[in-house]
Amino acid sequence: MRDIRVGVFGVSGKMGSQVVRAVGEAGGMTIVGGVDMGEAHEGVRNAQVVVDFTHPDAVMKNVAWCLERDIHMVIGTTGFSEERIAEVRQLAGQHPDVGVVIASNFSIGAVLMMKFAEIAAAHYPSVEIIELHHPQKADAPSGTAMTTAQRIAKVREAASMGPVPDATVHDNGARGGVVDGIHVHGVRLQGLVAHQEVLFGADGESLTIRHDSFDRESFMPGVVAGIRHVVDNPGLTVGIESVIGL
Repeated sequence: MRDIRVGVFGVSGKMGSQVVRAVGEAGGMTIVGGVDMGEAHEGVRNAQVVVDFTHPDAVMKNVAWCLERDIHMVIGTTGFSEERIAEVRQLAGQHPDVGVVIASNFSIGAVLMMKFAEIAAAHYPSVEIIELHHPQKADAPSGTAMTTAQRIAKVREAASMGPVPDATVHDNGARGGVVDGIHVHGVRLQGLVAHQEVLFGADGESLTIRHDSFDRESFMPGVVAGIRHVVDNPGLTVGIESVIGL
């Protein structure tokens, strides 16, 4: 069986360079091209799968370009709203042989953190999220925090838990953003990579679920798994839970 031909959008970035290294070390796949933002897409024209770690302002054009050429995609670029995901699903439906994986986080530990938060969500009336990232990150809250909050909110709704208790009236922004009724606090600090805490509280106790990525290498097993998955699974896959068997 021939190697999977992989291209990278954002090839010179911190994540893109890690992808090049990870693909080079993985069996059954090889890098055949890469481009950075502002460069011609043609640099990845020979790829079967393109991995995209670019910018929210560029990623939708990248998706359209790849799908029009029946090139599979593994996307880790942030900023995917429900509307954008619906647009990608519609585009993918027009190219039934093409697979697309979109994940807010490719770290296996981060995926488990979100899963554990879902399990805990039905048991604690109070919950808040703190996400901490490097200051070059383009979006806040992070995609991981958004996904975590949305999943927690669905569990709480199914359990008829009602709103998270909070008597704050005047906060001047100190209470952070709100995603589906869950407060999310974003920290941008030099020296950080990607970190998240989910804090749950009930009378007399609290539970903290925390994940830390100290190096971007932590995302690479999920990316490599996504590349292997997407060539045999047409359509849109959101998240890597099914990719890694969760």
